[in-house]
Amino acid sequence: MTMQREWFEKDYYAALGVASTASPKDVTSAYRQLARKYHPDANPGDAAAEEKFKEVSAAYDVVGDPERRKEYDQVRAMGPMGSRLSGGGPGGGFGRPGDASFNGADLGDLISNLFGRGEQRGRSGSANFSRGPQRGTDLEADLHLAFMDAVRGVTTSVNLVSDVTCGDCNGTGAARGTSPRVCTDCGGRGVVDDNQGFFSLSHPCASCGGRGNFIDSPCPTCSGTGVTSRPRVVKVRLPEGVKDGQTIRLKGKGGPGRQGGPDGDLYVRVNVEPHPIFNREGDDLHLTVPVSFPEAALGADVRVPTLDGDAVTIRIPPGTPNGRVFRVKARGIATPSGKGDLLVAIDLVVPTSLSGEERSALEALRAASHQSPRAHLGV
Repeated sequence: MTMQREWFEKDYYAALGVASTASPKDVTSAYRQLARKYHPDANPGDAAAEEKFKEVSAAYDVVGDPERRKEYDQVRAMGPMGSRLSGGGPGGGFGRPGDASFNGADLGDLISNLFGRGEQRGRSGSANFSRGPQRGTDLEADLHLAFMDAVRGVTTSVNLVSDVTCGDCNGTGAARGTSPRVCTDCGGRGVVDDNQGFFSLSHPCASCGGRGNFIDSPCPTCSGTGVTSRPRVVKVRLPEGVKDGQTIRLKGKGGPGRQGGPDGDLYVRVNVEPHPIFNREGDDLHLTVPVSFPEAALGADVRVPTLDGDAVTIRIPPGTPNGRVFRVKARGIATPSGKGDLLVAIDLVVPTSLSGEERSALEALRAASHQSPRAHLGV
């Protein structure tokens, strides 16, 4: 957070004549009116007007910017603490009286910690260990499934190499027969409080580095970390109808927590192999069925396969064009929310090799046809 000492002392909303809840549009409108009124060009030689113009401009520089306005509002919400933080109170506070802003390792870091920004830092200024229990990391893994396994649902397993709780020390990091020693400076909390009068700031304990304890005899298996890396197998129960690219979350199957923290989660990405004849879109199945010209022209009953293994008959009416789609209800993918349909698309097959009888029949059809399919082209 970048702040000015004046933020604790000056009411920029009052300077602009607007409420602290004013919209950005109202703030801009008020500033423009005052800027025109007190601009030096409109008030030559008027020192008071020039000073007022500077005051209005400084106010708009802060509350006219969304991010700076948010920070300004947070600082003003601290109320009486501002005078102590700004260095204006007895003893000089945290800053030097001549500073125009706070940054580096002074008040900027303290305010950043107060509002949850940045990393917790120790006395050396470098990032410290996270204090207290730590949640384990989330892990990701890929799982490849056959099409029918994804449709029907399956219990399978995922193989991965990851950190696990050390079996020799049960995650404590201490060698067998020993236990971690509680840090007396922080009482095992990992943090110490710094009382600043009106409020108190917490920072990682410098003695134990934020761990809350000391390990005098580290576990030789995990070197005191409490975790080891090894291959493991995780069982996964996949519901029926799982989709390609879908991610399944397995709670508590990720990396191990530290210092008593919960384990992370495992996210399994499902990769489904394509089916040789069916294509899936959502919960529907798509199937392309070849038909001959006589079937399309005269009509026919055509048997088509389904995913269940049995066939259904669809009636193709006379004059069916190429690409027409027929819907077979409830023959798609079953999911917990319902079942999709089977969509059958007609693919008109033009023969590339004709017998003498077929050729004679087609020539007779051509001779008997008096309408041209290209008549609308006018050529």
